[in-house]
Amino acid sequence: MSTLERTIILGLALGLGAAVAAAQTAQTPAASPSPGLGASISEADIKAWDIDASPSGKGLPAGSGTAAQGAPIFEQKCSACHGPGGKGGTTAPGAGPLVGGAPLTSGIDTAKTIGNFWGHSTTVFDFIKRAMPFNQPRTLSNDDVYALTAFLLNANKIIGEKDVMNAQTLPQVKMPNRDGFIIRFPDRI
Repeated sequence: MSTLERTIILGLALGLGAAVAAAQTAQTPAASPSPGLGASISEADIKAWDIDASPSGKGLPAGSGTAAQGAPIFEQKCSACHGPGGKGGTTAPGAGPLVGGAPLTSGIDTAKTIGNFWGHSTTVFDFIKRAMPFNQPRTLSNDDVYALTAFLLNANKIIGEKDVMNAQTLPQVKMPNRDGFIIRFPDRI
């Protein structure tokens, strides 16, 4: 069978599929009765979950913190899983080291940490805000999250110990592996 014949057959098949779908849609009643499941969601409910922070800083909340403020919070809430100073702890999935790590050019098995892998500092904030601590996610204040982010960035020698992280300064932090990613949708950043 030639390429032209295959193209014609495929076109006919797609056209038939579209016609069947249109016929089925035409037979569907305009307003089907609802099964009565769920409830309407309010703007307040949506806002409580709308907590993402983009690399540009869009979505970062008010608040601030330094590495010095983050150190005791890390010790209290994070070191049980991530180890002292974030250098590795339990073998639970995702609880590996956050600090250090060889350059990624050392091979695919290199431990991926904030210092050698993460492309955007705002991703650190975003992940901590929505998912940490593991046993009590979304319980940290914005100031605590900024302080923990500053602590981890400082531990990876990306920012200074006294640098203040907030909605304006955090997106300006240039991560070591920032250019190691291909941005699929750069207009969404």
